[in-house]
Parts: sequence; C-alpha cells; structure tokens
Amino acid sequence: MEHIKVFHEETIGESDRKLVIRGPLPSEQLRKLTLHPQLDAFRRPSEQQEALVEIAELPEGRIIAALEEDVVVGYVTFHYPDEYELWSEGNMDDLVELGAIEVANDYRSRGISKKLLEIAFRGGQLDNAIVFTTEYYWHWDLDSTGLSVWDYRKMMENLMKNVDMVWFATDDPEICSHPANCLMVRVGKNVPQSSMEAFDRLRFRQRFMY
Repeated sequence: MEHIKVFHEETIGESDRKLVIRGPLPSEQLRKLTLHPQLDAFRRPSEQQEALVEIAELPEGRIIAALEEDVVVGYVTFHYPDEYELWSEGNMDDLVELGAIEVANDYRSRGISKKLLEIAFRGGQLDNAIVFTTEYYWHWDLDSTGLSVWDYRKMMENLMKNVDMVWFATDDPEICSHPANCLMVRVGKNVPQSSMEAFDRLRFRQRFMY
C-alpha cells in the first residue's frame, strides 16, 4: 500500500496568539523542535519527542503538530497498531491507528485539536486507509477539564466526527471493560470491501457457534 503524505500548513489565531499547524512532519524537523512542558500525558516531554521522531520515521507514520515558533504545543499521531494489540493481528497494511492527540493545557479551547485532525486528512491523503482510534476513559484528562466521563466521551465523539470518524461496535475486551470506552473509525472511500471484511473480523472475536 502507498502511504500518501501531503504536507499542509495553516496559521490560526491572531497577533501574538498565532499558531502554525503543520504536517506531516519529517523526523529531522521534529528533532529540532521542543515539546511544551505540559505535553506529559503519556511520558515526559523529552521522551515523548523521541517517540514522535520514531513514529515520523515509519513508512506509515505521520505527525501533525501545532507550533508556537519552535515549540510543539499540540500534536496528533498516526501509525500501525502496536504488534501486541489485537488490531495488528490481521496484518492489514491499510489499517492505521490514530494513536494520540494531545494539546498543552494553556492552549486548549482554541480549536487546535480539530485543526490538527483536519490537516491530517486534508486532500484525501488517508482515503485508502481505515483509520481507527480506541478511546479509553483512563487516558482522558478529567481533572484539568472538570468534565464527567460521559461529557468527555461526548466531546471526543464530536471531535472525531469533524473528520467523519464514527462509533463502531466491537467486542474487544478492553473497550468493553467500561461503557464510556469506544471505538471510532473512518473508512476511506478507496478502501476495498475485502479490507472492511478483515476489519470486521478483528472487531468481533466472540462469534457464536451454531
């Protein structure tokens, strides 16, 4: 499968609050940037930057970043599912995971997440892939936002719907472990039926025998 990567850049905000949304970024450019200290949801910022560099070096990997000069204040990642996840068991070359989306606390409520996703899908560059994300409530920043689990879930669903990602049913044990967890999916318009069938087999493992 060809992993189409079309660079896009857009400036948002006004005067001294301007940010540049840019990507997919090559690894060599990511190495020259600095992650905002509040980008620590997954690991320390310096370690997370190394992880972003590694993802950008993957054939399927892509990083879209929100930049204030040379500081990354938000990002979204795309890559194949981890080899230890059940989603990798189908060995599908057109199944890509939206792995993480994170925005520094001081920059939230400015539409950055929405723009990161819009840039990532712009120009149909992921139309030949099934893009999925697994939403787990234990990853959500409930403390900083003050939202309930259900309000946060609704917020994430609304965010993903901006790029036509919708809720899909699954019997995956981790997702089914809490009713707020969910699977969101976007099926590109150029994805063949055979890939949809393979993805359905990954979504549902507990088949009834007749």
